[in-house]
Amino acid sequence: MDSAEYERKIAHRFAEFDQDGNGYIDRADFSKAAAALLAEFGTTARSDKGQALYSGAEAFWQGMAGIADVDGDQRVSRQEFITGAVKRLRDNPRRFAEIARPFLHAVVAIADEDGAGVTRAGAERVLRVLGVEPDRCTAVAAALDSDGDDRIGEDRILEAFAAYYVTSEPDGS
Repeated sequence: MDSAEYERKIAHRFAEFDQDGNGYIDRADFSKAAAALLAEFGTTARSDKGQALYSGAEAFWQGMAGIADVDGDQRVSRQEFITGAVKRLRDNPRRFAEIARPFLHAVVAIADEDGAGVTRAGAERVLRVLGVEPDRCTAVAAALDSDGDDRIGEDRILEAFAAYYVTSEPDGS
């Protein structure tokens, strides 16, 4: 992949995190994503699952800020994201997964409506709410369900999430 294509891809990934479109990733973006997920799945913020999601979002924000917020202004610019959240983690995507784990664990708890794992439909809903292009949600959810049983486990979600955000491959999932 050439440099321009890589930059375009990373800019797109940055935009998915920048929920309010202000050009920075900050705590508010993580709170907004949590609120949107709660609304999508009809879960109240004061419930145990809602509180876990907000706590996970805060932990995810703190982890990302710790890696990428070089100037300490409590927001991550596009350049900081490229340098910190991508270049520093490219060789160790599991580190990114560990930063995201509390948030993703809470997302799984909300999206797993029957206790048997997240369905493809549930994964599609999560992806759409988190800013993945609607026409890609179905394909991504299908790829996550690699064994075709209509259930996606948390470990698979963590692995795919980390690979997507730190890979330089054209269609990292």
